[in-house]
Amino acid sequence: MTEITILSGKGGTGKSSLSAALATQAAKLVVADCDVDASNLPIILQPKDYQEGKYVSGQKAVINPALCTNCGQCLNYCRFDAVASVNNRYQIVETACDGCQLCARVCPANAITMIEHDKSRWFIGEITNGKMVHAHLAAGEDNSGKLVNIVRDQARELASEIESQLILIDGPPGIGCPAISALTGTDKVVLVSEPTQSGIHDLKRVVELVRQFKIPAFVVINKYDINLPLSEELEEWCETMQLPIIGKLPFDKVVVDAMVHCQSITDWAPDSPVSDEIRKIWNKLLYADRP
Repeated sequence: MTEITILSGKGGTGKSSLSAALATQAAKLVVADCDVDASNLPIILQPKDYQEGKYVSGQKAVINPALCTNCGQCLNYCRFDAVASVNNRYQIVETACDGCQLCARVCPANAITMIEHDKSRWFIGEITNGKMVHAHLAAGEDNSGKLVNIVRDQARELASEIESQLILIDGPPGIGCPAISALTGTDKVVLVSEPTQSGIHDLKRVVELVRQFKIPAFVVINKYDINLPLSEELEEWCETMQLPIIGKLPFDKVVVDAMVHCQSITDWAPDSPVSDEIRKIWNKLLYADRP
């Protein structure tokens, strides 16, 4: 079984658009959308979900006003600014609560209890050429790296179930815990960048991360023709770092049209230059050896 992760150092480079297009190229695969903080891939691939799971990300404090004596101990001890006084009564600021339980321990009236963060969900669905796992991390809930692990575990089980040899992972942007969870243990990584100063800067950061895991990495330059001097600079840096560039996608408004109609570019405009280049990228990626 081969696992391929698509990453980018920053948001907005076209990572999910490329992931959606690559997902249409395999006869039978499992797609895992691991960008759980802002899952967009289901909008394009439109899976028919048939299974849903609850994800508990942690706990949050709740004050029972009937028991609270308004002593202020919770406010004094909280280091996350998660306790506020409203109309001379103490309340928990849910989005600030870290779930450390300290307020509940110091409350002399036992007026504070801990309840689970359980609004997040993960889903399994059918897509045209396989299965898809995706998730939604509810607002204010944390531990998205753990939710990414759940999505990947489900994807592996599905791949075994349908005897698929390929898992395609759309990872989150950046280099934080969710990106590390999406990257760990994969076989190949595609890094999507763009010819902008921020694009080059963040590509360098994610390359440093990937090389810590010694995973073969390949670069796709999206919208390479919007700034040819910077695109050339990006290519020169990749050559210096011995990073193979397996594709350069031109800027094309038809990609925007495809997104507006909630389709991959390869489905919306299969004969477009962008779609032709994506098919070449796919073939190079499947048969690429370690750089």
